[in-house]
Amino acid sequence: MTADLSLIRSSFKVVEPHGSQVTGYFYEHLFANNPAVRPLFAPHIDEQRDRLWAALGALVTNIDNTETLVGMLQNLGRRHAGYGALPEHYPAVGASLIATLQHFAGDAWTPEIEESWVAVYGVISSTMISASEEASATA
Repeated sequence: MTADLSLIRSSFKVVEPHGSQVTGYFYEHLFANNPAVRPLFAPHIDEQRDRLWAALGALVTNIDNTETLVGMLQNLGRRHAGYGALPEHYPAVGASLIATLQHFAGDAWTPEIEESWVAVYGVISSTMISASEEASATA
């Protein structure tokens, strides 16, 4: 499975106008489908929603700048390890991300877009998990 980066960019442009609704939906979906992860987050997640939105924007902006993207994801992975995120949490996050993007993309969502996002999320999660494991091993 490979990612078509132009589909990542174009689908994000469709979702982008929805702004904070996107991250609100994401967390509602995540917590409804995976209540065990809720304690990893502060009771009020407004700031976290803003950080997630900024991270998604940065991801799409830097999607073809491997060095910047990998560095950003490694930093996120190390920080998430400090919050208690475990490798087994990443599939739930990925499923909620895909469901959220699909919801806001509406009729613009296609199987090819989904395949690209799933592939990109695979890289995101594996990079973050590796960094979090390295951080845990050296702590």
